[in-house]
Amino acid sequence: MATKRVIDILVAAIGLVLLIPLFAVLAIAIRLDDGGPVFYRQTRLGRSGRPFEIDKFRSMRPVVKGAGSNLTVAGDPRVTRVGAFLRRAKFDELPQLLNVLVGEMSLVGPRPESPDLAVHYSLAQRAMMLSVRPGMTDYASLLFRDESAILARASDPTRFYRERIIPLKYELCAHYLSEIGPLTDIRIIVATIWSIAFPSARNPLVDRAISDRLESLDAAGIDDVA
Repeated sequence: MATKRVIDILVAAIGLVLLIPLFAVLAIAIRLDDGGPVFYRQTRLGRSGRPFEIDKFRSMRPVVKGAGSNLTVAGDPRVTRVGAFLRRAKFDELPQLLNVLVGEMSLVGPRPESPDLAVHYSLAQRAMMLSVRPGMTDYASLLFRDESAILARASDPTRFYRERIIPLKYELCAHYLSEIGPLTDIRIIVATIWSIAFPSARNPLVDRAISDRLESLDAAGIDDVA
């Protein structure tokens, strides 16, 4: 874990420096799009359940705090034109390098949930998911790269997320923790870059057993929930 933290600090620091020009361009685009704030912060649960504010480039129109769902489905009218691009390219997640640098997140780890969604996890599931720092990417991020499109096909996205996606995210978290280490993290980071560069191609860096889980989810039927 000490090695993992050292890698997090080095990569986050170097990444933030190298990405300054891109950050500047994205900030200008967001402001020109609708005149709203550049960044968006939301409360998420970190290691041991400690809340923190996650950093993102804003991809949705500002709304009253507490209004609307924390789940975003494809075609959500709250998403701005620039925001749609940011989400497709995953550029909206890049400011989380700041969260990594200060120790609230890791480059690789289970994605942090908001408190209102975390309540749907069992005590055992929450204990495992919160046993490590949350990450910018993980197996679930690779599997559910188009999560908003998956949710859009469900008649009740919140129920589908609770009954189908949460158990699978927990299963993938357990798989990651069983093989956690620098080499695993490097493979997941490279696989994430591959999935962004080639979104339609099969990812050769993801175990077939993991990618098959999404196919089994579709085979079971999006609306076939208990």
